[in-house]
Amino acid sequence: MTRMPLPSIKNSIDRVIHAIEGRYTQGLSPASLTLAYLDWLTHTSHSPGKINEMLENTLRKCSAFTLWAARASLDSDAPPFISPLPGDRRFADDAWKRFPYNVMAQSFLLQEQWWHYATTGIPGVAKHHENVVSFAARQWLDMFSPTNYPMTNPLVVEKAVQTGGQSLANGLQNLLDDIQHSLLDEADPDSLPYAAGKNLAMTPGKVVFRNRLIELIQYSPTTDKVAAEPILITPAWIMKYYILDLSEHNSMVRYLVDKGHTVFMISWHNPDARDRDMGMGDYLRRGVMDALRVINAVVPERKVHLVGYCLGGTLATIAAAAMARDNDDRLQSLTLFTAQTDFTEAGELMLFIDESQLSYMEDIMWDKGYLDTQQMAGAFTLLRSYDLLWSRLVSEYLLGESPRMNDLMAWNADSTRMPYKMHSEYLRRLFLNNDLASGRFRVGDRPISLRDIRVPVFCVATQKDHVAPWRSVYKLHDLMNTEVTFALTSGGHNAGIVSEPGHPRRSYQLGVQTAKDKHIPADDWLVRHDSKEGSWWEPWVEWLAKHSSTQVTPPATGNTDAGYPAIGPAPGTYVFER
Repeated sequence: MTRMPLPSIKNSIDRVIHAIEGRYTQGLSPASLTLAYLDWLTHTSHSPGKINEMLENTLRKCSAFTLWAARASLDSDAPPFISPLPGDRRFADDAWKRFPYNVMAQSFLLQEQWWHYATTGIPGVAKHHENVVSFAARQWLDMFSPTNYPMTNPLVVEKAVQTGGQSLANGLQNLLDDIQHSLLDEADPDSLPYAAGKNLAMTPGKVVFRNRLIELIQYSPTTDKVAAEPILITPAWIMKYYILDLSEHNSMVRYLVDKGHTVFMISWHNPDARDRDMGMGDYLRRGVMDALRVINAVVPERKVHLVGYCLGGTLATIAAAAMARDNDDRLQSLTLFTAQTDFTEAGELMLFIDESQLSYMEDIMWDKGYLDTQQMAGAFTLLRSYDLLWSRLVSEYLLGESPRMNDLMAWNADSTRMPYKMHSEYLRRLFLNNDLASGRFRVGDRPISLRDIRVPVFCVATQKDHVAPWRSVYKLHDLMNTEVTFALTSGGHNAGIVSEPGHPRRSYQLGVQTAKDKHIPADDWLVRHDSKEGSWWEPWVEWLAKHSSTQVTPPATGNTDAGYPAIGPAPGTYVFER
């Protein structure tokens, strides 16, 4: 029997241990968290001035709070001792103004404020470690919020009294149902109120190409004439494409088709262990470039409007830069939705990205050959724990309300896996090393530069994006030497993009920067451009029309003569892979 070399055995043992560990830590590296905590603890213990300030702060705040609590016990109209942070809606209901709930809520907010003060501003602590410790403290405190317990939440108490305890019984039933679904891994699409092919992803079209990585969908025209240049949309590989083809009223695909565009969509294969060695190069070559090749055969002698969403936008940018480097002029324009190209300020996701964390995650993925959906969902849940975890638990388990569901939530629950090699490469090359913005990202045997891109660019960012903060997306201006039209829209990473005309309370700001314009800082840009009511889809479609050449008869679906016949109806088969 051939024996494995000793270094490989050691490496495999380490990886097995880390993989087993990761199942219980939600993929978080204990070493990374410990390093951050020790950095904070060591510098704090060597900062007597800061410690003294913290003690003084504690005494002063506690004394003032005691006096306030005595007043608040007699006067429900007493102004709050501490105002919640913007966006914190936990104590917005008037029931939290009554004693003793007002004191509970304010006591909790005081604890939050103190721990934020204690975990930030410590001289010598690395910024990344400070962010990790502050984030961890906030997550730990959130567990003990009075909103999360039946006897300390006035809304839960009131509803239980009003319903004679039925709300608590309903909550228990919801909990048991969720436990059953989790243990049995139940996911019957026919039982769900929203599902792809049922009432989502319903825009008519045909799959005209399929390889191991993608299906390419060509949508059926609805107008007599269409823009000569077709649109290729590249969604992120961590999501099912149909966020851009949700219900009929908010489908971007249907909107584009009805506006006279020929639309192609990439639908990514959901990887499994067999795809562990697929890397960024495969996603570029077998994804974007194969799709462009097919479109050039279906719609010959026409350039393409390339559109990318999130990491799909980063991939589209890489493709555009590589094509520009190689004098490949098949693109007419480039549109990016919430896509980062400079990852130096990539938002709270950077909390999970350092050498220790990435090495740990690689070991977890090595075990299976991919990053599974539960680990990804866990990371995003931590980033938005109030919206995605605690508010749901309170609503369904304590108030006994039926689980809420809409089309966007259904899509959000339908996530995909990521291959071991590709996920490791993009985290290291993009997030950790920032190779793309630094001119070190290699396609083939040579690096690419975004300054080579000469086609006009339309870039969309959203105000409340926790995945791709808009100021990070805005850095694109400094990396490109072409005309950039930048739109900043209301909403978050997903809801801000699914922002169809007629959607209430939607607004956007729009600005154009040419290659000759001087740099405008992000905050200056914000005050220079007025906010406009409505959907950013409308100015984008106008922009596409401006950068299209002419109107023509809609092309045929597929091209049988070129070897790309229609394979089957949209939404294809890859979208149903679990």
